[in-house]
Amino acid sequence: MRAALLLLPLLLAACEKEPKFEDRYDQAAKEIEARAKAMDADIAAADKAAKDAGEEAPKALPAEAPPATARPSSGE
Repeated sequence: MRAALLLLPLLLAACEKEPKFEDRYDQAAKEIEARAKAMDADIAAADKAAKDAGEEAPKALPAEAPPATARPSSGE
């Protein structure tokens, strides 16, 4: 994967015509989507392994505290 990323600039430099924005955008979107799917799969595998190992699920965060209110200013 890294080799492909390192070779990509060389291949682009060899081309006479720069790719259109839409083409570059589509390619980047595909790469991001592939990375996201890989991350989701890794997380799911880690969660399954933790569950199989008997670890309990992480606890939920506490409820949000009400905002602090400052005392009124004396005007000084």
